[in-house]
Formats: sequence, C-alpha cells, structure tokens
Amino acid sequence: MRTAIVGASGAVGQEFLRVLEERDFPVDELVLFGSSRSAGREYKFRGKAYTVKELKHNDDFRGVDVAFVSAGGGTSTAFAETITKHGAVMIDNSSAFRMDADVPLVVPEINPEDALKRPKGIIANPNCSTIQMVVALNAIEKLSHIRRVHVSTYQAASGAGAEAMNELRTQYMQLAQGEEPVVEKFFYQLAYNLIPQIDVFTDNGYTKEEMKMYHETRKIMHSDVEVSAMCVRVPVMRAHSEAIWVETERPVSVEEARAAFAADKGIVLQDDPAKKDYPMPLFVAGHDPVYVGRIRKDLANPNGLIFWTVSDQIKKGAALNAVQIAEYLIQAGNIGK
Repeated sequence: MRTAIVGASGAVGQEFLRVLEERDFPVDELVLFGSSRSAGREYKFRGKAYTVKELKHNDDFRGVDVAFVSAGGGTSTAFAETITKHGAVMIDNSSAFRMDADVPLVVPEINPEDALKRPKGIIANPNCSTIQMVVALNAIEKLSHIRRVHVSTYQAASGAGAEAMNELRTQYMQLAQGEEPVVEKFFYQLAYNLIPQIDVFTDNGYTKEEMKMYHETRKIMHSDVEVSAMCVRVPVMRAHSEAIWVETERPVSVEEARAAFAADKGIVLQDDPAKKDYPMPLFVAGHDPVYVGRIRKDLANPNGLIFWTVSDQIKKGAALNAVQIAEYLIQAGNIGK
C-alpha cells in the first residue's frame, strides 16, 4: 500500500502516524504532504524519518493507493481532483464532501459497505461528535428504531486542532500568573469557561456543528431519525463527551440497552454508578473505543433512554475512523494492488 497523509503536521495528521503504526497498517511506502509552512519538516514512522512535501497540483499522487486528508475543507475541495485523478482513494476528514450524494459518509461499525461505492473516489469521514454518537445509537437502533435524539455535547479543545489545544494550555498559565489570556482560536476565553457555540450560527438558530449532527446521522444510519443538538466547547484538552436522549418506537429497558452496548463492536460499557464508575475524558483520552455509561430511563418519556458517551475526538473522531475505513476496503479487496 502506497499511503499518503495530507496535513501531516496537524493534530489529526500526527494522530494518523500513530494510529497507522499502532494498528500495523500495511504501509509499503509513505508520503507526507503539507502547506508551504509545513514543507521540510521531518516526522518518524516505524523508525524511519519522512520529510513533508508541499502539496501542489502535480502528479505526486500517481501510484498512491489511499490518501488520508486532514487539511481543512478549502484544501480538500481545491485538491480533490489532484489527489484522486490517478486512482487514489481519498478519505477526507473535512466537512467539504459529507453531504455530497456521490460521496459516502462512513462509520465502519455502522455502514462500511457504503465505502465500496464512491463515484468521485472520495470517502468522507463524519464530524467527530457525530461519529461517537452514531456508534452508540447503532446499538439501540438494533433493538428498536430510534425516532428522536436530543444531544448535548461537551467538546474538548482538541476539536479545534493543535493550536487550540496550545491556546488552552497557555490561557491557564497566563491566568495563573495574573496575566490577561490570549484569545485567538475560540470566540472567548476557554479556560475556566464554557462556550455554547461551535462554528457559526445558521438561520434556524442552530450552529453549523449542530446541523452537521442532524444531517450526518441520517445519512450514515440511512434513517429518518430527528436529531436536535446543543454543542458546547469545554475546557478539556482531549476527548469529547455527550449526553444523549433517545426516543425509540417501543420501550427499551435499561437492561436491554446495557446488553446491547456491551455486545456492540467499538463500544466499551462503563456503567456502575454505585462504584462511581462512568466514562470521563481524563481517562478516555488516547483510547480507541466509544465509552458508554450513566444509562437510565427518561422520566419524561416512557419510550426514552438517557446515556452518556465519551470518546477521543482525535482518535475515533478522526484518524482512527478513517484508518478503519481503509482497513475495511483492504479486507474487501477494494483498494490497493
């Protein structure tokens, strides 16, 4: 497999290198791409140093089997044809193509077969918050069709990239020294604060991030489920959390739900309230699965369940999901030589 990473110097690009190595992905040749600012940097993979090349409109992707792209929607849109024209499968981490009818939107635990049909040579990686939610929803959907979802997210600084993570660290240091914190990556100071806005507002009062969770969930699950989201940035370094309310067609018991979560792939059940055992970002950061806990009946709805999920945004919410898509394609004999 000749493998490329576009956006190699970013937080997700660096996570790609770690995930590919952790999972022993069959990389025969690796090519790293980045902006003119990143070009020339060196990163190690399996003990060998690789130099980042500047991404340009040329034939550098000739012979590439799979390109993991995490360089922002503008770059993805501008370079999609360059990346795919020689047959490379582009697995894109931006929002640029997610709702394109000719681009599959894939979470391997749910709809891996969608990745097999890709008219444009592109597969979209969903929004990080959507990924962890639908992995959990899928377990319940197998028990009874989900009619409605209400979700509140608690999204870590990692969702805004490496510079945002550094800004949060810096703000805490500045405040501890009595200095005015620098605010550049977020709308407001994030340290010691919550920001109930991620991305820009749309005409209906929801942010683009919240609307992504609505539209993407329906596309991934091939469902008419209605999703109402409230997305909040919290002063956590890494790993997103979500409080999820679901309404199913028939009542689903807590015991049924626990058994379904425990049996489903990609999920770790961590639900023992008596022992104060439930998922938290402090302990989930750096791990692969979606962790689920605090499962209980909704007191306001006989067909309702409430549960809590935590997952590493950079891992399952980005790099890991993309690599799992590529692994599925390899297993299906649908990629590579």
